Amino acid sequence: TVRQARSASPYYRELFAAASPIVGDRRTLAQLPLTRKSELGALQQRSLPFGGMAQLAPPLLSHIFVSPGPLYEPGLTGVDRWRFARALFAAGMRPGMLVHNTFAYHFTPAGRMFEAAACALGCAVIPAGPGQVEQQVRTIAELRPQGYVGTPSFLKLILDKGDELGADLDSLRYALVTGEAFPASLRAIFAARGVAVQQCYGTAEAGLIAYESSGGEGLMLDEGMVVEIVRPGTGDPLPDGEVGEVVVTLLDPTYPLIRLATGDLSALLAGTSPCGRTAPRLRGWLGRADQSTKVRGMFVHPAQVATIVARTPEILRARLVIERSDDQDVLTIEAETEVADATLSDVLTATVREVAGLRAAVRFAPPGALPNDGKVIDDRRPLP
Repeated sequence: TVRQARSASPYYRELFAAASPIVGDRRTLAQLPLTRKSELGALQQRSLPFGGMAQLAPPLLSHIFVSPGPLYEPGLTGVDRWRFARALFAAGMRPGMLVHNTFAYHFTPAGRMFEAAACALGCAVIPAGPGQVEQQVRTIAELRPQGYVGTPSFLKLILDKGDELGADLDSLRYALVTGEAFPASLRAIFAARGVAVQQCYGTAEAGLIAYESSGGEGLMLDEGMVVEIVRPGTGDPLPDGEVGEVVVTLLDPTYPLIRLATGDLSALLAGTSPCGRTAPRLRGWLGRADQSTKVRGMFVHPAQVATIVARTPEILRARLVIERSDDQDVLTIEAETEVADATLSDVLTATVREVAGLRAAVRFAPPGALPNDGKVIDDRRPLP
């Protein structure tokens, strides 16, 4: 896939010009530069519609979707190109069922993603889209779908409106949700109503990344891609269990995505799932990795924290903490080290000033003391 991307894509040809011509394992893959999702919009504006990442045309190209940004995403001919059918199956949906799809069909790809998956599985689809809650309730009450696809909050809204209207929505037995956080409290509400709800995680560019399986902790990684967890601000892979940025490589020679940094935080779980599946697992969505912010008129970025740590061998991990005192920004670097002395403090202060152009206090911590939450910039200032 990497070799074909180099030959067919002007973008990857330039990006990988200095990289090794052979990428055969995770170690050599990690040596390739990242492409950040946050930069795709600007990249596409320089070379419409896909930034030179792929040369696509009909009949292979079936759709061009438009997500906020704008970001242009290709839809390709073929069965379940986004690979969500396996997530629907894991959520309990089977051939012959009727699925109520509440994701949008207007401009963005989500509605089409899950419709294609349901059809590939052998299900029929109600293309409901979002909104019009009373009409959603009436449709479900009359057509009796067994499955739901959408956000968890919208499912609760539909069920609550059904209660208000006295509608029978008991046909809904299975749901696959994504697009927002899915707390345990909401899962318990659905379970009490007899709706088995599982979640999945994906992006418009890459399709399915991971999905829940019955009785298992975490989300199973999709087999159609390589997933890495890297330290925010860098491309350096992290060990299992440590929170970092999700980076995906899509193994599709017609539309390759090589080391796409999603901007999402997660962690890989060690060991085998209690459900018996042996695929690697993801903890799920844990927040956003893009922690860039402005301090005293200067932008600070995760990559600067990585540079500070790289220049100070005594430091194991670090984060910049931003607080507010007497109407002034207060910057502190918290650093894990076994050598907490005044000399190292002076070195660290000077390094922060050199790299970030800012004055910072130093707060040392023993190894392993900093939270494992993926943050390298912790902005604690109150919202205006």
